[in-house]
Amino acid sequence: MTAPFLLSGRGLTRRYPARRTGFGPRALTTALDDADIDVREGSAMGIIGESGSGKSTLVRLLLALDAPTAGTVAFDGRPVDARAGARALHWLRRGTGIVFQDPYASLDPRMSVGRIVGEPLWALGLDGDGRPGSTGRRERVRDVLADVGLEPEMAGRFPHEFSGGQRQRIALARAIVHRPRLLIGDEPLSALDVTVRAQILEVLRQLRARDGLALVLVSHDIGVVQSLCDEVIVMKDGRIVEEGPTEKVLLEPQVAYTRRLLASIPVIDPGA
Repeated sequence: MTAPFLLSGRGLTRRYPARRTGFGPRALTTALDDADIDVREGSAMGIIGESGSGKSTLVRLLLALDAPTAGTVAFDGRPVDARAGARALHWLRRGTGIVFQDPYASLDPRMSVGRIVGEPLWALGLDGDGRPGSTGRRERVRDVLADVGLEPEMAGRFPHEFSGGQRQRIALARAIVHRPRLLIGDEPLSALDVTVRAQILEVLRQLRARDGLALVLVSHDIGVVQSLCDEVIVMKDGRIVEEGPTEKVLLEPQVAYTRRLLASIPVIDPGA
């Protein structure tokens, strides 16, 4: 029996100690408050909201990069314990990949592109087909570089030899080299110019269509979310204030905050 959702979060809350201002008990700051999320197999979920709304905190909890103060996460029906050791979470890392915002900070400058992209295979003990073993890794690295629009021969070069857009392609290749079922992007396109952003967006579409890859995309770019995502979550002050099918939420928002968020998008006056 398969799980009804590939990824689920229930009642996710994260509080941090606030800066001490006196001699009494330290207050707590709530970064995320009682959030629920469900991601279906092969679907794409967008998460939007202003800076500080809790989007990245939610992503970190879903990937067990941080532990919730309260609430639970399950991947493919299996509970996720963020406090477990790295080896105990290999099954979760095997099923997920992540691309971060900064294509310059996310790649180790001392490692060749081939080593960077192949790192998940070595770390998880997988071969080129995603099974336990070590055969076919180099071939898999070359194949996945081609998948993201890079020449396989680039595997021997180093990050400083590439542009920002190419680096983000390398980061994307690393995130999918082990054939995950879910890819999470935390503002993966925001540091790129418009042309490169469109190219990476097309790569993501192709991967979803070919591999049935599920996607969770955090983005300030409403157009990207509208273009790529089936469903969307709107966050404000650590809470989910609206959610639903992308077209319905973006074209017929029911919450005043969502309407203000959409109204803040700059547009070009055709009469100017």
